[in-house]
Amino acid sequence: MICLSGANTLVMLLTGSITLSWQHSVEKIRWEEQYQAHPPYLYLTGASVQGSGAGMEPPSDAQLHNGRWYWQPDLKVKEVVLAGSEFTGEYTLCFAAGRCHPLSHWLDTGQQVILSACRPEGD
Repeated sequence: MICLSGANTLVMLLTGSITLSWQHSVEKIRWEEQYQAHPPYLYLTGASVQGSGAGMEPPSDAQLHNGRWYWQPDLKVKEVVLAGSEFTGEYTLCFAAGRCHPLSHWLDTGQQVILSACRPEGD
């Protein structure tokens, strides 16, 4: 499962993988990242962006498909800090079958939110 935490709130999402997306603050285009939970880590398994510039150049192994760059970062992290910004708009979380919701569906987006792999009880 994937957990969202902020202030005194913890939300457990009943899924092991998500797509996180947001609007780039300068270029104003969508950036997407795919994460899979394997406690205690989240694995960044894919990323994509339409275009490049302003610090968002795709890596050399990225593939261009239908005007969008795709790549597989193969990175593991303990958590992803989602800090809201008036310049990026709201984060969106998407699940299987294309079900998407803004982050505010679960938590107050006026606070810092942490995305992480839920740890099994006893860890």
